[in-house]
Amino acid sequence: MSKEILLVVEAVSNEKDVPKQVIFEAVEIALASAAKRRFEEDALIRVSIDQRSGDYMTYRQWNIVADEDYSNPAFELTIDDSEEQNLGLGIGEVYEEEVESEEFGRIAAQTAKQVIVQKVREAERAKMVALYAEKVGKLVHGQVKKVTRDSLIIDLGENAEATLPKDQLIARESFRMNDRIRALLLEIREDNRGAQLILSRNAPAFMVELFRLEVPEIAEEVIEIRGASRDPGLRAKIAVKTNDRRIDPIGACVGMRGARVQAVSNEMNGERVDIVLWDDNPAQLVINAMAPAEVDSIVIDEDAHSMDVAVKADNLAQAIGRNGQNVRLASSLTGWLLNVMTSEDAEAKQQEESQKLIDLFVSGLNIDDDLAIQMVDEGFASLEEVAYVPMEEMLDIDGFDEDLVNELRSRAKEALLNQALQAEEQLDGAKPAEDLLTMEGMDNHLALVLASMGVITMEDLAEQSVDELLDVEGMTEERAASLILTARAPWFTESE
Repeated sequence: MSKEILLVVEAVSNEKDVPKQVIFEAVEIALASAAKRRFEEDALIRVSIDQRSGDYMTYRQWNIVADEDYSNPAFELTIDDSEEQNLGLGIGEVYEEEVESEEFGRIAAQTAKQVIVQKVREAERAKMVALYAEKVGKLVHGQVKKVTRDSLIIDLGENAEATLPKDQLIARESFRMNDRIRALLLEIREDNRGAQLILSRNAPAFMVELFRLEVPEIAEEVIEIRGASRDPGLRAKIAVKTNDRRIDPIGACVGMRGARVQAVSNEMNGERVDIVLWDDNPAQLVINAMAPAEVDSIVIDEDAHSMDVAVKADNLAQAIGRNGQNVRLASSLTGWLLNVMTSEDAEAKQQEESQKLIDLFVSGLNIDDDLAIQMVDEGFASLEEVAYVPMEEMLDIDGFDEDLVNELRSRAKEALLNQALQAEEQLDGAKPAEDLLTMEGMDNHLALVLASMGVITMEDLAEQSVDELLDVEGMTEERAASLILTARAPWFTESE
C-alpha cells in the first residue's frame, strides 16, 4: 500500500500541477477519517506519512487541560491524569498514542479523493490569487466561457476563471460564448467559494489602461494620465500632461489621423473620448475640461470646493451637454463641483452677492457706500476678515491710513460681539419641549440650539432633513441621521 500512496500522490500532483505536500496532507486526512470510524467516541486521530517510503503511522491524540476545563474524555486528559501516568506533559500540550493504521483501501481512497479534490481546488485558488495579485488594475484577456443572467464567466487560461458582472459591461454591448474579450482586473474578491477575479469594462481605469497600451509615450512615462472620467458607452474625458516639452500630449494620444484614440474608442463600443490638457491651476484645468464649450469666466469658492462657470447664452447647452453629461464628466475629471450658467446670470449673481456684502459693511461698520464698495472690490467678504486681517494688508489699500484701519477693525469687532450677544439672547429665549430634551442622543445645549431654529418638539425634529441639521455647529451627518431616525421612531410604532 505504501507504493500505491506514492503513485497516487505523484499522479495527482502532476495532473493538477499542485505541490506533492498538498496531496500528502489530503491522504493523511483521509486515512485519519477512515481510522476514526473504529472509535465510538469523538476521537482525535492523526496520520503521518513518510513521504519517501510511503509508510504511515496512526496516532490517537488527547489534549492536556486543567481539571476545571475537563469536559470530553474522548480527546482530553486532565493535568492530574498526566502526572499520575508520568506523561511529563503540561496544560496545552498533546499526548499521542499509536493505534492500528487503516488500510489504504476503497473507503479510504474515496475519502482521500474527496479531500484531494477540495485541497486541489484550494491550492488552485491560492495559486490563481498569487498569479493575478500583481495584475489588479491591469488589462487581462480571455474567452467567454459561460453567459448567465447576472454575469459572464471568462476563461483566462491556465485554469483561471474570472467573473465579469453585467453591470460592469459598457452600455449596449453584448458577448456570446467563445467571444474573445479584454477587460480590467478590478479586484480579487474573497467569498464563501474562495477568491474570485472580478473584471470591469466600464471603469475609468479600463480606458486609462487602453491608452497605456496604444500610446507608447504613456507606457514610457513621457506622458502622464492625471485623471479620467466616463459615461460608459457614450462619452469620456481624460486629462494628460507631458514630461517633455517637445512632445504634444494631446497629439500623441490622438495619433496619426486619430488612429490611437480611435482604437481606444472602438474597444469601448464607440465611446467618444475628449483628451484634455492637464493644468495645475484648477481654474485653467476646468476651462480645458469644459471643452468643446468656451468659458467666459470662473468664480472659485474654495470653502465649498465649487466653481461658478459662466458661458455665453448660445453656448450653454453645449457646456452642459445632453442630460448634463459634459459638465458631469468635467466635474468628475477635475474634482470640483461645477455650476454652469450664462454670463448674464453669473454677472447678476455676482452683483447680488456684492450688494449683500456692501449692505453688510454699510450697516455693520456704519460706513458710506463708496467705502463699502471699495472694500468689496479689494476682496473683503465678511466682518471677520475686516476685524482680524493683518493691518499691513489693509494699509496697502489705496487711501487707507492707520487711523481708518483701526476704526474699521474696532467697528467690525463690535458688530461681531453684538451678533454673538443677539444669538445668545435668542438661545436663552427658546425653550425646547420636554420630549426633545429627554430624547435619546440629545443634550441640553443641542436642544437649546435646535429650539432657536424653531425645532421645539420631537415631531419638529422628525420633519427635518440631514442637510438642515448640518447648519448646527459641530453636527455630523451620522449624528444628524441618528437623531432624525430616533425622532421618527413613534411614526413607525403608530403605523404598526
